Amino acid sequence: MAKLSEAYPLSSWRLKGIGVLRITFGLVWLVDAWFKWQPDFINNFADYTTGALEGQPPAVQAWINFWVNIVKVEPHVFAHIIAIAETAIALGLLLGVLSNLTNLGGGLMSFVIWSTAEGFGGPYVAGSTDIGAAIIYVFVFAALFLTRAGLVMGFDRWLTPRLGRLSVLASGPLRRQT
Repeated sequence: MAKLSEAYPLSSWRLKGIGVLRITFGLVWLVDAWFKWQPDFINNFADYTTGALEGQPPAVQAWINFWVNIVKVEPHVFAHIIAIAETAIALGLLLGVLSNLTNLGGGLMSFVIWSTAEGFGGPYVAGSTDIGAAIIYVFVFAALFLTRAGLVMGFDRWLTPRLGRLSVLASGPLRRQT
């Protein structure tokens, strides 16, 4: 197995920084997942989905209402799905395991949160100063994906060669296999 410093041209302190960033981001997701397991979130999930409707343009309201109508079928089930997904993302980030899957899933989930619960960061009116936090999470997940962060201080370094065809779910091998 190649040394990490040979496979990446980045210095070791930068690689460690990527690992620390991934783990810290995982702690943020773990705290958020803990909130999602609370009875207040689970029992009021349908109300949370409608919170971003006010003041939105018709196209955004239609998008949010599309999701609201889906969630209203079984709000408790969807609340549990969100809690499970956020817990899985947190554990994937903390452990650096199946990082490609974690980063793609986390980026997708962040985008869905931004486009629904955060209403694309809007409504955008005079005095608006924030586009919402979840869109920034999309970019953090993209950066973690592009830097193959699971290989640094994570289990992907050990796991990738053992996954065979499923290694695409992890950060990837240290060197190209020829």
